[in-house]
Amino acid sequence: MTNYIIEFPGLGLTLNPPAGFSIGSFEVRFYGIIIALGLVLAAVYALKRKDQFGFCEDDILDGILWIAPFAIVCARLYYCAFSWEEYAANPISVLYIWNGGLAIYGGVLGAALGVIVFCRIKKVKLGTFLDLVALGFLIGQSIGRWGNFFNREAFGAATDSFLRMGLYNKYTGQYEFYHPTFLYESLWNAAGFVLLHFLSKKRRYDGQIALGYVAWYGLGRALIEGLRMDSLYWGPFRVSQVLAAVSCVAAVSVLLYQSFRTHDPKNLLVNQVAEKEAAKAEPAEAETVEEEPVEEVTVEAAEEE
Repeated sequence: MTNYIIEFPGLGLTLNPPAGFSIGSFEVRFYGIIIALGLVLAAVYALKRKDQFGFCEDDILDGILWIAPFAIVCARLYYCAFSWEEYAANPISVLYIWNGGLAIYGGVLGAALGVIVFCRIKKVKLGTFLDLVALGFLIGQSIGRWGNFFNREAFGAATDSFLRMGLYNKYTGQYEFYHPTFLYESLWNAAGFVLLHFLSKKRRYDGQIALGYVAWYGLGRALIEGLRMDSLYWGPFRVSQVLAAVSCVAAVSVLLYQSFRTHDPKNLLVNQVAEKEAAKAEPAEAETVEEEPVEEVTVEAAEEE
């Protein structure tokens, strides 16, 4: 159908991606599949790098079970709270997350809350876990934004730029060209992941990468949100844009403050774990040291002497 065609004239692309598919009477939306894929890849990445942060596999798997529900529920509540007019007539539709309507900032806040609860209960170092979660979040956000593409949502204002995206606007009833803000944010998050991935290998203190994530994502979101046509508002303000700008400034301020402080590498969790493992290994090595064998002197050898 023409109403569902998506064009990128500058790139010479014309697409008609389906929003989902059906298995019998059950409808599966690509939006949900893509969100799940982002979560899985973030988990795989965290498991690959767990040793470099001082964690074990159980820490990561338990953390995912705690964090994912917090992130999804808060992402949905955040969106519904600032667009309640869409759900007031049919409140049960709040549960239909496969139709779209997950606010990323709600998910970030929910994930942060989940991490705090998890770390407090499991006695895990908060700053370190936030570092790893932040990297996983950039993976999930970069991939998850493509769910908006399949749903034909989260696009920006009208434009004639090279990257303009043409699609049918159900609100105006016209086929128009807009900023593909979902693509901008996906690319911004991917670039942030690459940058922070390499910086994380040289981090000076636990929590540094998490602060970098807040600064990087906040800057990009504050700029991109200004192009969006479907922003959530609180009075005259775009909620996510204000939150992004404030969080970015706050994170940059803390990063600058920390840059002038001396940080002892021994305070990094990964180094503390390595030190404990080395201390445990020393007694074990001492116990396995065998005495040097005493050479036996035979009778024949004694007589020859």
